[in-house]
Amino acid sequence: MKIKLTLLILFFLISCSNQSSDKNSMIGKSTQSIANDFKNHFMIGTAISSKQIEEKNQRTLKLVKNEFNAITPENVMKWELIHPEPGVFVFEPADKLVEFAEKNNIFLVGHTLVWHHMTPGWIFKNNNGELASREILLNRLEDHINKVAGRYKGKIDAWDVVNEALNDDGSLRESNWFKIIGEDYIEIAFKMAEKAAPNAKLYYNDYSLFEPEKRNGAIKLIKNLQSKGVKIDGIGFQGHYGLTWPSIHELEKSIKAFSELGIDIFFSELDISVLPRENGENQGADISINIQIEDKLNPYPKKLPPFMKEKLANRYKQLFAVFNKYKDDINRVSLWGVSDADSWLNDWPVKGRTDYPLLFDRNLRKKPFVDNLSIAK
Repeated sequence: MKIKLTLLILFFLISCSNQSSDKNSMIGKSTQSIANDFKNHFMIGTAISSKQIEEKNQRTLKLVKNEFNAITPENVMKWELIHPEPGVFVFEPADKLVEFAEKNNIFLVGHTLVWHHMTPGWIFKNNNGELASREILLNRLEDHINKVAGRYKGKIDAWDVVNEALNDDGSLRESNWFKIIGEDYIEIAFKMAEKAAPNAKLYYNDYSLFEPEKRNGAIKLIKNLQSKGVKIDGIGFQGHYGLTWPSIHELEKSIKAFSELGIDIFFSELDISVLPRENGENQGADISINIQIEDKLNPYPKKLPPFMKEKLANRYKQLFAVFNKYKDDINRVSLWGVSDADSWLNDWPVKGRTDYPLLFDRNLRKKPFVDNLSIAK
């Protein structure tokens, strides 16, 4: 009997010791959401796809609700999807997104009102199939902005009014908007957006803003709007980056330069590709680029090896060290996708590749380095 009692006491002591050890092993590990980790820095957001909006994956929506405090629709508010034909508007997916954001008190960014991509061809043509006149196109633009931005007046917190209007050299892109209306189409779009959604923040969004020429072009664009009294509240760095670019020095220069304009600065579409790129391949987000797949461009089809995981972690820490340094100037950092499985980089610029660019893996598990990003220096 004494032996049994002694064994029971010994088992109890070992069990308590193990529990204490397990508890101690958790010390220092964050149990907060990413948004809470950065509550004294800036908002942390993500992009939501149409499938996620339609609530086909409740686990993903729960993760979004728990981890982020800002969301952007990936595609459902772009002209091609929300206004595909004359007089036809498809609001159901966008309505669901707005409802989700309101229900969970999440900052919602509308994306986007004016873009040269994902805009139906009929927008720019008259009844004879020729280029529409300035007057016709302006009427269509006003109708679109009034119907879309006006529908969500007081519900959408900010709009990416104009997207990617600049070439890499900082000059205005000669899109159909530019060719038909003229360079004042940007000014007009912002004025229309202010009228339709007077309480929303109004933003300009573009890629490669770390490049000196493009940075200077964007500064010139914003100063021109400001000089005319046009409401423009901020600029979005799209943030489609790689393991070795952009230059941290140039990125800091851009943050400093735009902060002098007195506007919001945010990183709107952050992801870090770990895959190799062809020489001369665009480092921004021009979705027209597509190249034939080769094995050398898809080196990690099954999983990311440890040395590459370390490179990705170090790159994220490097970038967030900059974001943290300028937290008084930056008001939001949004990832372009929830998990690696959702990333557009799996199909761009090469279809069928496997990339690993986000903070959550394909099983919706937070990557180990994420808990330390808020203290990166």
